Amino acid sequence: MANPQDYQLRPIKESDLELVLQWRNSERIRANMYTDHIISFDEHKRWFLNTRTSESVSYCICEYNHKSIGTVYFTDIDKYNQKSHWGFYLGESNLMMGSGSIMGFMGIDYAFQSLGIIKLCGEVFSFNERAIKLHKKLGFQQEGNFIKHILKKGKYEDVISLALLKNDWLNMRSDLRDLVFRIRE
Repeated sequence: MANPQDYQLRPIKESDLELVLQWRNSERIRANMYTDHIISFDEHKRWFLNTRTSESVSYCICEYNHKSIGTVYFTDIDKYNQKSHWGFYLGESNLMMGSGSIMGFMGIDYAFQSLGIIKLCGEVFSFNERAIKLHKKLGFQQEGNFIKHILKKGKYEDVISLALLKNDWLNMRSDLRDLVFRIRE
């Protein structure tokens, strides 16, 4: 059983940049991202500085027992329409089973509680079956299928569009919390 108090999300800091860049440039992460080139430190630093001045993005580090394990991020935050896109990845690879579900759960909670949105949207390559399955486990519904949407390694790939509404989340949150943290009565 995982203890919810052992996990936290916090805003990304400049001191996180080297670790996040290491994660982001790993083949395991790049294989599932739209932008998959090796990112230079200068490019990464420019990205970080831009995130500090933009109200349309929010990047967080997920920690387990005060050790950084991954990133949860929100882009295209639209306060008027109360929606956002999101993504997340485990940077570390030797983690307790279920860490991705826990990080996803925490990210969704953050989106609906802290960002004030009512619709959370995600896009996943159709070949990334694990990520699609995880989104559905977390309550997301498939909204669309973008055919030949992103050019990746010389081939156009399909992308699955998924979304979760705040009311649906609130209705399932307690049961899902018990599931992802393996809490038994």
